[in-house]
Amino acid sequence: MSYFVTGGTGFIGRFLITRLAKRNETIFVLVRRSSKHKYQELLEKTGLSKEQLVPVWGDLAKGKLGISSREMGKLKGKVSHFYHLAAIYDLKADAESQEITNIEGTRNALAAAEAMQAGSFHLASSIAAAGLYKGIFREDMFEEAEGLKHAYFRTKHVSEGLVRKECKIPYRIYRPAMVVGDSTTGEMDKVDGPYYFFKLIQKLRYRVPQWCPLIGIEGGQMNIVPVDYVADAIDYLSHKPKLDGKCFHLVNPNAHKVGEVLNIFAEAAHAPKMAMRIDSRMFAFVPSSIAGIVKNMPPVKRLTNAVLADYQIPADGLQFMNMPTRFDNRDTVKALKGSGIELPDLEDYAYKLWDYWERNLDPDLFKDRSLRGNVSGKVIVITGASSGIGKASALKLAEAGAEVVLVARSIEKLEETQKEIADLGGKSYAYSCDVSDLEACDELVATLLKNHGHVDVLVNNAGRSIRRSLELTFDRFHDFERTMQLNYFGAIRLIMGLAPSMLERRAGHVINISSIAVIVGTSPRFSAYAASKAALDAFSRSAAAEFSDRNIAFTTINMPLVRTPMIGPTSIYNAVPTLSPEEAADMICEAIVKRPKRIATGLGISMQVLNAVAPKATEIIMNTVFRTFPDSAAAKGEGEEAKTEASSEQVALAAVLKGIHV
Repeated sequence: MSYFVTGGTGFIGRFLITRLAKRNETIFVLVRRSSKHKYQELLEKTGLSKEQLVPVWGDLAKGKLGISSREMGKLKGKVSHFYHLAAIYDLKADAESQEITNIEGTRNALAAAEAMQAGSFHLASSIAAAGLYKGIFREDMFEEAEGLKHAYFRTKHVSEGLVRKECKIPYRIYRPAMVVGDSTTGEMDKVDGPYYFFKLIQKLRYRVPQWCPLIGIEGGQMNIVPVDYVADAIDYLSHKPKLDGKCFHLVNPNAHKVGEVLNIFAEAAHAPKMAMRIDSRMFAFVPSSIAGIVKNMPPVKRLTNAVLADYQIPADGLQFMNMPTRFDNRDTVKALKGSGIELPDLEDYAYKLWDYWERNLDPDLFKDRSLRGNVSGKVIVITGASSGIGKASALKLAEAGAEVVLVARSIEKLEETQKEIADLGGKSYAYSCDVSDLEACDELVATLLKNHGHVDVLVNNAGRSIRRSLELTFDRFHDFERTMQLNYFGAIRLIMGLAPSMLERRAGHVINISSIAVIVGTSPRFSAYAASKAALDAFSRSAAAEFSDRNIAFTTINMPLVRTPMIGPTSIYNAVPTLSPEEAADMICEAIVKRPKRIATGLGISMQVLNAVAPKATEIIMNTVFRTFPDSAAAKGEGEEAKTEASSEQVALAAVLKGIHV
């Protein structure tokens, strides 16, 4: 005698086949001709020979599984057990696909099993067949199911009903809970069920210390079982005599709630746990009609979709947060008695599931994070590209395959940069433009669109910095005008000029080089510079909100002090820790690859938090900096500054406040 398996190339099917193979019988597996590679992969993963694991070419969507008459004749009377595992287990699948696979596929499998005169029919159903039944659902219950509106629930219920009503040979039904990876190896084939929350847990781990208690949700039941338990149980129960016509719940009778599951995996991931969990039933007093109206409001839907997309959770996954059903499995426990098959505790193998996911299934592993993969062939405009940060960025981006557009006042210096880019094998274009001249900005925009058609990324790097205390600026109002003209108005002119074409293409990225001084909140001697950068930051936040649904990204980089010609006139900076232009260029490259809202140093963020919770303390610290580092000779109008050695106090303070403009 032999076995016939549909869905054998799937995850549960593969695990079941490895167990059936130990019984030394031939295993026939249904395979579409277009999926021959899956059969080859199955052979490799199971280690079976083609004589042990025989392909039967067919199609789940066709009558009698699309098995030819000749092939059916060979199978007739030889199959003792027919296992129907093929189905769609995916919340993201459309309803039509689920109807065809789960319902018509089961109908076709029944017809095939009858045609080949199989000894018994085994259906891998699901606890989803119970729908959203409130209370305890027993193994002998079926018609009592309720809440079958979702396509997955409905199709699994209907497919099981077909077996109960139309199967003409002995049958057995198995209802697994949410199936996760192998409890011994963690192996899993896709992200599903509780795995949808792994990205959320991972991001919390990166952003919040493990010891920090969080407030979260309690949620409903989340019944989880490992694939090895499911395969072991089906293999054993399908061969045990006198069980025909029965249904078996392959579940955890003491299922955890969603909040408990999240905490179990948070501990496995070394992430912070939810110390307080709010039960969603607390909000049951809100009428469903009102809750539905609020949930479907456009701003709420957009915000919800954005959050779900960020954490890669399918929208349908939310309704599984409050599963009201508990599953009784007394018949299964009785039937498995003496087999040695026991359900392991989730706490004992959660770390294996997490480790396997993070090493093999994390969606970020499959994203192209390389610089070349994200900039090759893209038109990237960089202002202030003749030296410093702009030049260093242009060299890195051009070497990675970008079409770099260099913008600065001096065409001679730009040509020098172009020569270096050419030596690296890159492509670049140079345009002379004084970004503080608004008419020149308009001409530049027109030229860029004419010559290049569009701009993928605009890097507003050109800037002017003035380090001068307010007492020396009372009669120098032009200091504020000059910084605003270049740092704010010029940058805005370019953004406004290029925005229409970006919006039309629904693609674009604006990167503004700002300053750490903006997020620190107080910046003695840099009032003109910090104010101009803060204005650009405020504009970008507003623009980002308006263009958020048009795929136009805005990134602000709050640069610490960088060793460029801009800081040359202040000799004290020779003793101050600074970034190199190349390190600053790396931040720009990171912005292009990841498209974050903001990039800042740890010190900058820490000072921002301190300023928010203790503004007076920040003021005192920055006043100390102000008094420790005097105005330069140039700021005082005393000509060229004499080179002086930094005091020990200055060196110490600069080391502590590394990167903050002083």
